[in-house]
Amino acid sequence: MAKEKGLTPQSQDFSEWYLEVIQKAELADYGPVRGTIVVRPYGYALWENIQGVLDRMFKETGHQNAYFPLFIPMSFLKKEAEHVEGFSPELAVVTHAGGEELEEPLAVRPTSETVIGYMWSKWIKSYRDLPQLLNQWGNVVRWELRTRPFLRTSEFLWQEGHTAHATREEAEEEVRRMLSIYARLAREYGAIPVVEGMKTEKEKFAGAVYTTTIEALMRDGKALQSGTSHYLGENFARAFDIKFQDKDLQVKYVHTTSWGLSWRFIGAIIMTHGDDQGLILPPRLAPIQVVIVPIYREESREKVLEAAFDLKRRLLQAGLRVHLDDRDQHTPGYKFHEWELKGVPFRIELGPKDLEAGEAVLASRLGGKERLTLEALPTVLPKKLDAFHQALYQRALDFREAHTRKVDTYEEFKEAVQEGFALAFHCGDRACEKAIQEETTATTRCVPFEGEAEEGVCVHCGRKSAYGKRVFFAKAY
Repeated sequence: MAKEKGLTPQSQDFSEWYLEVIQKAELADYGPVRGTIVVRPYGYALWENIQGVLDRMFKETGHQNAYFPLFIPMSFLKKEAEHVEGFSPELAVVTHAGGEELEEPLAVRPTSETVIGYMWSKWIKSYRDLPQLLNQWGNVVRWELRTRPFLRTSEFLWQEGHTAHATREEAEEEVRRMLSIYARLAREYGAIPVVEGMKTEKEKFAGAVYTTTIEALMRDGKALQSGTSHYLGENFARAFDIKFQDKDLQVKYVHTTSWGLSWRFIGAIIMTHGDDQGLILPPRLAPIQVVIVPIYREESREKVLEAAFDLKRRLLQAGLRVHLDDRDQHTPGYKFHEWELKGVPFRIELGPKDLEAGEAVLASRLGGKERLTLEALPTVLPKKLDAFHQALYQRALDFREAHTRKVDTYEEFKEAVQEGFALAFHCGDRACEKAIQEETTATTRCVPFEGEAEEGVCVHCGRKSAYGKRVFFAKAY
């Protein structure tokens, strides 16, 4: 149970800190069904900002939003053998509805490749119908045994993109384009440094030819897969008979992709940036970028509040997301603590003496205070928010670099994965990968696109490395 005051320090119990900060900062609470959460307005506002950025980037690259059914016939999932095998343990299945047993059980959507494949088989007949560039915002259900808010829940919100192309080259270009959008969201909006790379065969998406990923490092040294983009080849096209007549009059199967990012990205923000005082939110996604806390006694209340409302109006005109905390029932100290816990990047303190001087105190969530004129604040704050973003990103990058080690022996490997990324050679064998996971709980995170060409021997079994470069390993969520 969360303590009445303060948070469990990260160094004492990072997991407990994470659970406490989510509830105390009012991002989410536990739902009545095991593994479900209720996202509260502050948490949902953060998700809406993530959603808004992604939606704009998707539309800029020609994608359109659509919506497909929540219920999927079980026979659809069985058409792609690897896909159904990968998802079977997590499926929630409806067998009764309307007081009767259903003729065919229905899976509650774990992902939509199958139902979209079915519809495409009806819609796609010619090369003129391609490419299909679709995205769906919605929810999915995957019945997780071990749940954690935002990271693994039985139901979660996400977007899933699905595209169909005439050629492999076009489809593979799409896979990388969408992964780069996720990487841009992470770096330019979430202030999260990520590694882009390829999943190993063992870790790829069920039914994919290959999976690409962005991987981030949390402040407890564990990795978090934060977005994935998959090349599905002709696998689903053959399963659902999605064919088209090409320009050369030959009938061919389409090449498909899928890609997704969920509210797990909120978990990434919390665990990449938060500290013992609570959240630290990246300003480009924060629901509130600046909070104004007026400080007054009864005799100065009216004058200070009038100035605070005027400042709020001018900051809104400057395009900032600003909140004025004019609650009388709480002290300024209480409010300072609450907005620090909620991770608001900047706090403006405004009292009667500040007002006389035409100034206010600006406090940064990253530490430090300064006095600025009321006149200058609307002009200065946008630049300070950009600087805050850069400082937050650099702080996370410095942490990642300090917790990434090249290793050549298994002993070094076991030490490195206790505190971050281990960069090691691997033979590519699934059984070897599984053995490493069983012995250390660490998994391959990705074969990095940017990794330098290098040959060596597998850190575990000593066979020749399979990838021509080192692989990222870590313990992960």
